[in-house]
Amino acid sequence: MRITRLGEGVDATRRLRLEAMERTFAALGEFRCIMDAEKVGRARLVATSAVRDAANGDDFLLPAGEIIGAPAELLSGREEGRLSYAGATAELPAGEGVVVVVDIGGGSSEIVTMARGEVLSVSLDIGCVRLTERFLRGDPPTAAQVAEAVAAIDAELQRATQVIPELGDVGGSARLVGLAGTVSTLASLELGLTDYDRERIHGAVLGRESVGRWCEVLGAERVGERALRPGIPEGRQDVIFGGALVLNEVMGRFGLHECVVSESDILDGLVMSMQPPHRERPIH
Repeated sequence: MRITRLGEGVDATRRLRLEAMERTFAALGEFRCIMDAEKVGRARLVATSAVRDAANGDDFLLPAGEIIGAPAELLSGREEGRLSYAGATAELPAGEGVVVVVDIGGGSSEIVTMARGEVLSVSLDIGCVRLTERFLRGDPPTAAQVAEAVAAIDAELQRATQVIPELGDVGGSARLVGLAGTVSTLASLELGLTDYDRERIHGAVLGRESVGRWCEVLGAERVGERALRPGIPEGRQDVIFGGALVLNEVMGRFGLHECVVSESDILDGLVMSMQPPHRERPIH
């Protein structure tokens, strides 16, 4: 995994920065070398929120596809949510209650659930990078900035319930599954890990009180102080607080007391989509 911050500045300019694209091209080149060494025969390359929101997205998609040797697909928010849900729930133990998946990205966050016999998803403009660049500019953020960020999150969650009315009725019986770097980083901090350990992070449970406590701790720290915490990977120290706010507000808004951390996510969903004979496995 490489954090390249492709979406840096996109919220303000609606354009991908050249240096951000170059960082990502370098990572893709590294991946292509690994793919060659492992004799990879097929690949699927996708882009999400940052490229969806950028007017110059084609400037990224075409070269990216050339580097990998597979066309770069621009996923819709709905398809991104479906793939995340497929990956996150494939190995989820059977249980009662509705499953709600939250995928906290840089530019957007997807909330996905099963209702009316189908997978329903909504893409919200409350990613950790977007919130940080738009509202949390102080170091550390001021109380007023945090209040603005929370209000923006709440407005998007209200929109989520308009798109998927069933979300308003999930209550404490639902199971929340959290994906992506924000959630795994919070789990790493809660577990006191100094190095990434998938075995301990995958399936870990974050309680609402723990998430709220980390919001208070991280929100009071300067970026440099967060960077000294072993559980926060390089490239995430300035945006982890914004992502933590999203998770905290999701849990509070929908009355969810726990979040199961999943390290199986959209990438796993993409792998599943490539497995013959069907493009996607059935989602249960």
